[in-house]
Amino acid sequence: MSRRKGRILAFQGLYSWDVGGIKKEDVISLSWNRDDNSEEMNDDDSCVFARVLLAGAIENHEKIDELIKSHLSGWDFNRVNRVSLAILRMSVYSLLFQKDVPATIVIDEAIDIAKEYGQDDSFKFINAVLDNIRKEISLEK
Repeated sequence: MSRRKGRILAFQGLYSWDVGGIKKEDVISLSWNRDDNSEEMNDDDSCVFARVLLAGAIENHEKIDELIKSHLSGWDFNRVNRVSLAILRMSVYSLLFQKDVPATIVIDEAIDIAKEYGQDDSFKFINAVLDNIRKEISLEK
């Protein structure tokens, strides 16, 4: 459960970084998510995992965005819904750099988060993009 919570925090942080213009340091520190009365949550496993995803996705966002763009058949990158883009960025980072996490888990988690937070059918779009990226990455090995 803690990784799911971490992924949700990471997706929310990436969304805030993209749309809200929150500075990278503030996003990674999760200061935007802190309750005034709660400092202890800052060190739990889900927050540590979220920070890894956030730092990695932000630091590698140009490479990640190029990979996403190359798999958007018929879509303009600038028109991709920002919730979907945050989920894609987090997930593509995992597919590229977290080799200890199976691609099927990364994609399943992205789909579940999209079903909960995204537009009606955004999970189908996210599934298609991530599956194509997964196939490309596995061919490169």
